[in-house]
This record gives sequence, structure tokens and C-alpha cells, in this order.
Amino acid sequence: MRVLMPLPDSDFDVTEVAVPWRILTDAGHQVVFATERAGTVPHADPRLLTGVLFGQLGAEDEPKQYYRQLTESPEFRATVSWSDLEVEEYDGLILPGGHAPCMRQYLGSGLLQQQVARFWALERPVGAICHGVLVLARANDPSTGRSVLADRSTTCLPKYMERTAYFLTAWRLGRYYRTYPAYVEDEVRDALVHPDSQFRRGPIELVRRGTATDDNPAFVVLDGNYVSARWPGDAYLFARRYLDLLAATAP
Repeated sequence: MRVLMPLPDSDFDVTEVAVPWRILTDAGHQVVFATERAGTVPHADPRLLTGVLFGQLGAEDEPKQYYRQLTESPEFRATVSWSDLEVEEYDGLILPGGHAPCMRQYLGSGLLQQQVARFWALERPVGAICHGVLVLARANDPSTGRSVLADRSTTCLPKYMERTAYFLTAWRLGRYYRTYPAYVEDEVRDALVHPDSQFRRGPIELVRRGTATDDNPAFVVLDGNYVSARWPGDAYLFARRYLDLLAATAP
């Protein structure tokens, strides 16, 4: 099956892209990457590869290894453009996150939001993690004028995580962890009809991350054909739950 993964030209999260790519590819699926302009070879937030602050807070070793493999793959260098997408050609959609400034190219694109809304209407598997949920929150259903998430249960980057990362690093990195003035959770909640019941924050977690063999620290929300997750620490479980959605829709 063919899974579409849109990306900005730079600054996406290493783990939230590389882990789903590796897990989907190992399961025999094809991941197609889309950037604003066809043929752009994107690159991840470099701080996540070297360490955000004094070598800490970056991606773990295994996701970094997957990212190196990804950058050597032919599909990563043969990106299609957002404008040329024929969404009916794809069996699934994954919207990864990232918080560094160049993510705004992807998170704020009205064109991409329109394409995502078209795909959503097909009722095929959709996954979004961390800031990627903002793309769905901003994508409007043309028949209602509301966000496609309006009636769905979802999670995203929780406010306490975003706030903590910002306060710990602002003295050195400024607003690196604040992509927009509004917190991600606040904007996502504003897109929901009943945010108090639809938004799922998940257990408090700031340090432990899920791995290929341990899902205990991870958290995802599944609602029909849609699965969402909070941060890179959920990426392995997120990818496996997305695989389950694909399997359920396979012909």
C-alpha cells in the first residue's frame, strides 16, 4: 500500500518521520514523500541529530540510525509536490511534526490543508503526531466549514510538554520550542466541538520514551480511521497502530 507523508523543506522531527518510515517500509508498504516543490530533498531539524542543548534533548540513537537510512533511500530524493498530489492514489496519510521555525512552511500551508481535507474525505487511514495534528486542525471540511477534526477524539503535543521545553531552553535558544504564539494543544482544542471530552492529554511524561520493545511510556488515541500521538516518545506505538489501520483497510 502507498502511504503519503508530506514534509517541509527542513526542520521536521527526526523520530516522527524516520520511525514510521522504517516500520511501514519493513512491513512492505511504500512511503511517498511530498514537499512544496517536487524534487526537493528535505532535511530534519539538525539540533535533533546533535543534541538540542549541551548534547541533550535530541533524538535517540535508533531513530537517528533510521534517519540516516532514510536519507539514502530513493523515495526520499524523489519527492512529489503538494500541488500535484492526486490524493485518491494513496492508501494512507501520515502527518509528522517538528517544532523548529521552518516547520511553518508545512504547518501553515493552505494548499496542503486543502489536499489533506480531500484525503480525509476518502475515509482512509490518517495518522498525525505532535505538531502534525495542527495540519488537521487547520484543514476545513468544505461541506461544514469546520475542521476535519471537529467531531473526533485526538491528542497532540500537550501544553505542559511544550511549555516545559520552552522554559528549559529559552535562555539559550529563545523561542525555538514555540513554533507559534498559541500552544499546539490550545489550537487543537479550539478546533473541536467538545474539547473537554474529545481531547486526550495522556499520562504526564517528560523523559521516558517508547521504544521498539517497550510501549509503556507511549500514548496514542485511536478514533475510527484516525490515530494521533503526542511527541517523539510515542512514535513506535503510533507507527504500529497505523499499521493496524492499514491492515484493516487492505483489499
